[in-house]
Amino acid sequence: MTLFSDKEKRMVLSAYEAAEEALRGKMRSNSHPFIEHPLAVAHILCREIGLRSDAVVATLLHEANRFQASQPSELNHTSLLESFRAEYPHDIIEIVEGLNNISNVQLQQANLDEERYRKLIISYSTDPRVILIKLADRLEVMRSISILPPAKRMKKLMETMMLYIPLAHQLGMYRIKSEMEDIFLKFTEPERYKEIVRKIKDTEPQREALVRNFINPLKDKLDREGIQYTLKARTKSPYSIWKKMQKQQISFDKVYDLFAMRFIIDCEPVHEVEEALCWKVYSLVTEEYEPDTNRLRDWISKPRDNGYESLHTTVQTKEGIPVEVQIRTTRMDYNAEQGGAAHWSYKGIKGGGDRLNEWLGKVRELMQSGDEEEKYEHASIALQELLVYTPTGDLRQLRVGSTVLDFAFEIHSNLGLRCTGARVNGKMCSIREKLHTGDVVEIISSKNQKPTADWLNFVVSSKARSKIKQKLKEEENARAAAGKELLARRLKNWKLVITDSDLHSLAKRYKFGNINEFFGAIGDSQFDVAAVKEYLQGKLDALQAAEARTAGTDHPEKTTELTASSGDFLIDRKLSGVELKLAKCCTPAYGDPVFGFVTIRDGIKIHRENCPNATRLRENYPYRMIEVRWKPKKKDGEKGDTHKRRQG
Repeated sequence: MTLFSDKEKRMVLSAYEAAEEALRGKMRSNSHPFIEHPLAVAHILCREIGLRSDAVVATLLHEANRFQASQPSELNHTSLLESFRAEYPHDIIEIVEGLNNISNVQLQQANLDEERYRKLIISYSTDPRVILIKLADRLEVMRSISILPPAKRMKKLMETMMLYIPLAHQLGMYRIKSEMEDIFLKFTEPERYKEIVRKIKDTEPQREALVRNFINPLKDKLDREGIQYTLKARTKSPYSIWKKMQKQQISFDKVYDLFAMRFIIDCEPVHEVEEALCWKVYSLVTEEYEPDTNRLRDWISKPRDNGYESLHTTVQTKEGIPVEVQIRTTRMDYNAEQGGAAHWSYKGIKGGGDRLNEWLGKVRELMQSGDEEEKYEHASIALQELLVYTPTGDLRQLRVGSTVLDFAFEIHSNLGLRCTGARVNGKMCSIREKLHTGDVVEIISSKNQKPTADWLNFVVSSKARSKIKQKLKEEENARAAAGKELLARRLKNWKLVITDSDLHSLAKRYKFGNINEFFGAIGDSQFDVAAVKEYLQGKLDALQAAEARTAGTDHPEKTTELTASSGDFLIDRKLSGVELKLAKCCTPAYGDPVFGFVTIRDGIKIHRENCPNATRLRENYPYRMIEVRWKPKKKDGEKGDTHKRRQG
């Protein structure tokens, strides 16, 4: 407790009393009181990770609350967590809630995606201390793994390998990562673990002799240069040796970098000074021993993306033994070993996206911060995504703000198109309901459900928007096709024709965006097709009215001679300014029996009685037929003709 102020001590003791009360009678698998677990976690947090009283208090309150939540018969009207809110700071309660959520994460063996599960854990860690506490918690579990029954032990081992070891690796917490890996190997490959540990121990005298022989020629040179240093002999961890043996299919004796010499230089933390001293030590080492220049790695001049700084090379001793040499300063070694920068995305572990890397990077920076007041002030970093469970435990990744409908489309496009709602954590919700990380969502669908344009107002995923628009377009085209077919049948019954110009006019008159929308409105009965007949009949009536106005009503039997370029005609109406044309389909000649047909734009066309189109025109458009006869040829001396002919 010497780490804490008097105020912090009182808060820690208060949290301990709450945990002790809640955990009273609860035992671990070895029959020891369960309170041993949170106390051991608190020790790791303070002594090995460097967190303060807030993390210890949150750990104790989390264990108290978790146990109470697992005993529903003992729940009071006001939950234990709610009572904590009045007594402890908000940031501590936020950490407790994050830890509670992570405790409910269960790995599913089917469709396992450990990267998403790691993101799920991080998404609950709005305060970076949450993930650090969880790593300390898991380290304590691994150290006590032998007390668990075999089935539970294997489950914890697999969770650790899939979730927590990669997170420790990404955070640069190399010591924790390495220890958990070794424990994993010890219990999953016990014979190989024992063999490797035995060989490491058996070769220890040779390594000690190698260290002495290696450093002796360098001592005087380093002393003359006034370089203060510590020499560490690092042996690969059993798990790292096993992985290399597996990957390269080699024996223990062939692992050439089993052993490494590490020079840790004690100097002021000024980059120019550090860099100069590291290269000075490098030059002294390579003067004495032959270097393999292909294995030189300069991460001081240009540190790795993770901030890792060191010089690495491999030299050969006088006896021909290859030795890996690492050269770094005290500051560089602390960052590497304590997790400030070490192994951050190192050796190929992928971070799972820029936002995840950004979050983990922020945790790493906070771990290096020396100012406890500001250390976590702006630590809450929300990933721009949420993770949601299916009823079978599969984990799906969505954008923040996603709804039930977005989730349905994430599962399958057809399910999204038929989605009518969902059960979210057992509660019925609409398709508009926004989801949160950790929700369990069961989609409800109906074969009669169809998407509407309104859906586009609340979905956020590009997949959902694309599929909805595609389906709406398909349905619009189907309605338009049905409407077009319906209109064609009606026009045939009415014996009317419609032009593209008429369609554009109708669409514009009734405020449709285009002709396809117009047809669609007919197809789904939103527009009365009788209005089309009204429009076309009105247009035809207007044409006939114009003809009637021109002809007059006083002498309807009187006709006027009209002259066309192909000859003279007499018609049974008095028209003025109406053009007559010979139809190209039958090209009538003077004297042929003919009839006139009133067109909409081309005046009156003259057809032969036996024209191929005559029957069709008479059947479909009898009201547009006009009797026309050839004007008799003028006899010599005649100056004009006035004829009265009976109307046909």
